[in-house]
Amino acid sequence: MYEIDLNCDLGESFGRYTLGMDEEVIPFITSANVACGYHASDPEVMDKTVRLAKEAGIQVGAHPGFPDLMGFGRRNMAVTPAEARAYTLYQLGALDAFLKAHGMRMQHVKPHGALYNMAAKDYALAEGICSAIRDFDPDLIVMALAGGELLHAAKDMGLKAASEYFTDRAYEKDGSLRNRRLEGAMITDEDEAIERTIRMIREHKVRTYDGEDIELAGNSVCVHGDGVKALAFVKKIRERLQAEGIAIRPLREIL
Repeated sequence: MYEIDLNCDLGESFGRYTLGMDEEVIPFITSANVACGYHASDPEVMDKTVRLAKEAGIQVGAHPGFPDLMGFGRRNMAVTPAEARAYTLYQLGALDAFLKAHGMRMQHVKPHGALYNMAAKDYALAEGICSAIRDFDPDLIVMALAGGELLHAAKDMGLKAASEYFTDRAYEKDGSLRNRRLEGAMITDEDEAIERTIRMIREHKVRTYDGEDIELAGNSVCVHGDGVKALAFVKKIRERLQAEGIAIRPLREIL
């Protein structure tokens, strides 16, 4: 049986600034990656996002990033593995407070933005992140780029690891995501994005920006909730996956 988790980065509003369509998107996903106050979010937003997730019956994971609100956590920072560990641990504790208050348990951890991409290529940095996750709760699932160093580090440290696939991002030959600043980094055609996702689930393959097929198996598909057509796309991909007989389940039930 084919099965997949649908995840979305949520809780990224801040103060009076609203980002994303959290309330509308949540009913169509199975796992929420909630920002923890470094790259985005604030205490009230975190509290509200966890409450909405609980009401919808979906799982919640932490989405820790670099302390870079202005850059939205998408700018690379020169940090040591020890610093990455401390940053991650701090943010896990922040989100866990709200989860406990709502009677929920954290399902997974998915680093955000530049931290995610850097950890996919830097094993030492990935170890720092994973050591924080292991020390906080060894039962947590590490969500990481398929084939990346964060995935390898998680498995080496005995943690559960979930490979993630992005519906709307182009891939390079080495399995990394094409830099957002480069041409063709984003897949804007919804039908193309959905067809690529179904192929990944069924064949474990994806076509790179250069037109080559590479092996890529994912346990979770990321659907972004901050675009103009975000809600329509989330609905469309869920309906198509169900029509294809692909079960949509949270990571906790897949791994």
